[in-house]
Amino acid sequence: MADQEAVSPEAASPAGWSCRYWRYWIPVAAYAGLIFYLSSQSRPPGPALWWLELLGDKGAHAVEFGFLGLLCYRAFRFGSGPRATRSALLLAILASIGYGITDEIHQAFVPFREPSLWDVLADGAGASVVSSLWNRFVEP
Repeated sequence: MADQEAVSPEAASPAGWSCRYWRYWIPVAAYAGLIFYLSSQSRPPGPALWWLELLGDKGAHAVEFGFLGLLCYRAFRFGSGPRATRSALLLAILASIGYGITDEIHQAFVPFREPSLWDVLADGAGASVVSSLWNRFVEP
């Protein structure tokens, strides 16, 4: 049991773990729901922020899934058990790419939308870069 991390008594209690779990996973679920909603639109609204227009479609995908990767990283690192905590970066990237794949499959059934492997690659690149930078510089 030498590899177990020391935790505070509040975090070790079921109530403390539950609060921590929900605090980090609800934003992931809410943001994934927003992505699903936007992907359900036959004609999605243009970028609300002018700088997303400058990035183009693939850049917007990278930013969108970069934020998802960041949320997933934080949830795996702080709202999961010790095994997930140690692998938070890898799990966040894989979860974001997996969600990107399901998002593209979902778009195959939405009128006037079509799936794209290039979008999945942009999603994965954004999630990888943002969560890696966060891991390296913000929460090392």
